[in-house]
Amino acid sequence: MTINADPQELAKFSDLAHRWWDTESEFRPLHQINPLRLDWIDQRACVSGKRVLDVGCGGGILSDAMARRGANVLGIDLSTKALRVAMLHALEAGTPSVEYREVAVEALAADMPAQFDIVTCMEMLEHVPDPASVVASCAALCKPGGWLFFSTLNRNLKSFLFAIVGAEHVLKLLPKGTHEYAKFIKPSELAAQCRAAGLDVAESSGLEYNPITRRYWLSDNTSVNYMLACRKPA
Repeated sequence: MTINADPQELAKFSDLAHRWWDTESEFRPLHQINPLRLDWIDQRACVSGKRVLDVGCGGGILSDAMARRGANVLGIDLSTKALRVAMLHALEAGTPSVEYREVAVEALAADMPAQFDIVTCMEMLEHVPDPASVVASCAALCKPGGWLFFSTLNRNLKSFLFAIVGAEHVLKLLPKGTHEYAKFIKPSELAAQCRAAGLDVAESSGLEYNPITRRYWLSDNTSVNYMLACRKPA
């Protein structure tokens, strides 16, 4: 099986792996938006006591937080260094009920179909060659009646200006080259991929940022960053 990953993307995040848990590092935005994402997921699916899969978990920021809310979490990624950082943090912080595996989501879907109550895949789809394959695999891994949550970046002029020009070059919130505009995904495209995978699209939410107050908040505006909640029919 061809691995659905871009070696350059993996290398990029591997080089930064040691900085995942530094809240003032390049990953500061992820730390800042994590409580918003976690609450949005938890309000819809109630993670406590659930078996949760976090696809593209990186250094484990969301995985760790969901485990601390009472979920039994498996985080998967293809970046060896990022996973080592995630494992080390879980060990140092004493995080309960979280484990990490280096495995492609497509391979895990073949091994563990319909095993998870909740599947999350945040800020990953814009970094892989075939996002529809990831969506289909996430759907296969979810139990009937379960919830799936995706987040990515919209593809339009505003998102180019905000997410690349603004965030990477002007405000320097992210390292230059973090995102590639051509890989951004419109909400309509992601929704179509979810429906093609047999999912019901339940809800969407936008994520906004004010560079002056340095504050993030959720809104109905999905023009730049957005999240999609889906359910697998029971």
